[in-house]
Order: sequence, then C-alpha cells, then structure tokens
Amino acid sequence: MTPTAKVRAGVSWGAGAWSAPAEALLTAADGTRVHAVHTPARALPGAAPGGSGTAFVVAHGFTGAVERPAVRRAVGVLSHHGGVVAFSFRGHGRSGGLSTVGDREVLDLEAAAAWARSLGYRRIATVGFSMGGAVAVRHAALYGGVAAVAAVSAPARWYYRGTAPMRRLHRVVMHPLGRAVARHGLGTRIDPRDWAEVPVPPVEAAGMLGAVPLLVVHGDRDAYFPLDHPRSLHGAARAAGTESELWIEPGFGHAENSAGEELLHRIAGRLAERAAAAGEPAPAGTGRTAGHDGRRDAAGGGA
Repeated sequence: MTPTAKVRAGVSWGAGAWSAPAEALLTAADGTRVHAVHTPARALPGAAPGGSGTAFVVAHGFTGAVERPAVRRAVGVLSHHGGVVAFSFRGHGRSGGLSTVGDREVLDLEAAAAWARSLGYRRIATVGFSMGGAVAVRHAALYGGVAAVAAVSAPARWYYRGTAPMRRLHRVVMHPLGRAVARHGLGTRIDPRDWAEVPVPPVEAAGMLGAVPLLVVHGDRDAYFPLDHPRSLHGAARAAGTESELWIEPGFGHAENSAGEELLHRIAGRLAERAAAAGEPAPAGTGRTAGHDGRRDAAGGGA
C-alpha cells in the first residue's frame, strides 16, 4: 500500500515520528481508496518530536467520518497522548467504495495502520467505536502488528436486533429505501449485497488476540448494545489468556458521539501505558489469519 499524501504544514521527521499535520488518500488491499488524516502529538515541554512514539488509529462508528465533530473531538483529546491517524471507512465521508458494515472495513483499518507506521511511529494502538470497535478487535486478531486495542461501545456478535435502535439500523442497511436515506441523509453509502460468508464475529476474534492487550469500554446507558456484549468480549479475551480490562462507565451512552473528554483522556492514557509496556509489536500480517474473511454484516455495528 503506497499512500498519496498531502502535507498541510511544515514537515519535520527529526529522530521520531512525522511531526506535522498531513492528509492522505490511501489504497486498501482490495483497491478501495481511504481518506485519512494525521494529527501529530501535542508537544509537551522538553518532549522530543513525535511524542511517545505511539500512534492512535481511530476507527469511527457507522455513519461517522473524519470530518464529523465527534471524531474530531476524539482526535483532539487523543493527540495529548500521542500522534493520531483518523480515517473514514469505505462508503463514508471522502473515502471510496461502499460500506460493508464491519466486514471489509478491516482492510481500511490496516491501510491506516500501515500509513501510521510509514510516518515513523514505533507502536500502533487502535481505538474503535461501535462498528469501529468490532473492526478494531477483528483487525488485531487477523492482522496483528498493533500494541493495544480499545473497543468502545462495540458489539460482540453479528445480527443483533435486541434493541429498538438496532432494529431500525437493520432496516436502514437491509432495505433499498433505508440505504437511500443513509446515502442522501447521512452521507453513508451501503453495499446492497449480502455476505457470501459470515466474518469472524468480534467475540470470537477477542479470543484470538494473543499478546495484544484489550480494553473494553461500554456505557450503562448504551441504547444499542446491552452489557452482555462488552462482558462477552472481555470474557472471551480473558479465557484465551489475553490481558483484558472491562470498564462499565456510569451514565455513558453510545460511541464517539457520547464520549466526553474525561473518558477519552482515560482511554488514551491507559492505551498508551499498555502499548509502551508491550514493547515493539509483532509485524503486521502475523495475526492468526491475515486478510479478509467474509462479505457483509447485516448491521453488526451501531451508529
């Protein structure tokens, strides 16, 4: 994957990571173009350029995009703890292709992680929200190459219809009128085709993380996914011997739209600690099954 990048400010490599804002149009493994933006770590007194050497790669929820205010707010907070690469999933924002709602999106995340490595970051920590959380867990299991992963408001399994918001989301994804509303009203372009194969579900992927530490964050007021989802993800990781933490946050709703700055700071701080303690991660492509493993989820992720 060779990114086409546009640097928006003065460039400095120094001895560490890229220290200027940058924008790129990446190419995922299947040829889909992925719009990504790099925000350097905010310099602290006496700190070297590139911050801690850790980059956070942010995977937004369904209907999100780099330009969305909630994603921009998350990027701003995370940049206090390291560099940040945010990107728009396929079918979202300025990226090409069509959304597969959690399936081929692992290719988009891998393209963004590869770009972060090319910018000189030694460690990659992925932070996924809702659909992006499911993608981040699956990506870490299938590709490896990350030092830590956080799944915020993520589903544990596909096809969940147990809440009213998820039943509405299924109608949007599965019906032509719903997809038209998503395209014109939300700027989200959804693939109308069903999956040929069901991808590895997030709860199964959580048991395939190996040495990659997992942080599961969920709100007790999440209207999309009840608490059995985060508990299942956490339990599967722990049962497989993976270091996992579970934070059930009082009063927190769903995904990046509800995440306040205090919570985002705690997530970033904990991920940075876990990434630094993990040392240099294994190269990308060393996960249990590197590559794409299915076609399409019927609204596995929330908004």
